[in-house]
Amino acid sequence: MSAPMSAPKPTSTTSQSFSRLPVLRNMLRSMRITLHRSMILQIAVLAGFWAVGEATVRLTHLPLPGGIVGMVVVLALLGTGHIRPAVVRRGAGWLLAEMLLFFVPAVMAILDHGELMGLVGLKIAAVILAGTVMVMGGTALAVDLCYRWRMRSATPEVGHAA
Repeated sequence: MSAPMSAPKPTSTTSQSFSRLPVLRNMLRSMRITLHRSMILQIAVLAGFWAVGEATVRLTHLPLPGGIVGMVVVLALLGTGHIRPAVVRRGAGWLLAEMLLFFVPAVMAILDHGELMGLVGLKIAAVILAGTVMVMGGTALAVDLCYRWRMRSATPEVGHAA
């Protein structure tokens, strides 16, 4: 019979790495706390996801904007629980609150094109308004139909024993 094999003895490098774990754990904890408190870092995290989306689109030649791909990545990570909403809550809240600032360049571009201030602009505005009304109406109809269907299926009919 052969002699039983013993477990390998830890080398000095493995014992050093195990002794550093509490230091790494404390460093990660402090970084997490800083991220939760800093709106600027949260905005940087969201910008990082946008950059990842842009890189993905450029590498795979997807016919989508990189920002959309990046936000899908954020949604997937939030949905699976890999990141908590607190990691991006303050930064996303600020970006939503100041969204009007992001439309200023678009307004300036419209002012550069005088033809958009005339009949062409009115036609575009009418199409946008009609599309918005149709989407809102379709959404309201779908919600109303789903609500009625759910109420009908949830309540027993009169005269039937349960």
